[in-house]
Amino acid sequence: MANTEIIGKEFYENLGKLFYAVAMADKSIHTKEIDKLRTFIRKYWLDVDEVEDEYGEDAAFQIEAVFDWLLEYEKNAYECFEEFQEFYKDHQRRFTPYIKVLILDTAHSIAASFSGKNKSELVLLGKLGLLLDQ
Repeated sequence: MANTEIIGKEFYENLGKLFYAVAMADKSIHTKEIDKLRTFIRKYWLDVDEVEDEYGEDAAFQIEAVFDWLLEYEKNAYECFEEFQEFYKDHQRRFTPYIKVLILDTAHSIAASFSGKNKSELVLLGKLGLLLDQ
């Protein structure tokens, strides 16, 4: 697998961690948040690039796979955000202005999908906005 494909797969895996962190910021995930994420993956993320996983599937589906795995094992939202933050710092060139906007749109949509954005989600979204604005 080429280095760009490896980074591409890691890119989507880390987006799964980020979007899980947003949904889990308030210590619970509602089905509407999962549905919103899946809608965004199919509507926007599949068209971002041509990177595929080892099974020939669009690597963007790694977002959903990682999200589901984290949900199953009830991982800590803060730790997931920290992992995304480290990946972002190490690979900032991968994050084009378009990707940053798409990340923010996806995160805000997930947070707003069930009863609007609560304080925990707003704090995390603020941190994300500051990180991506650097």
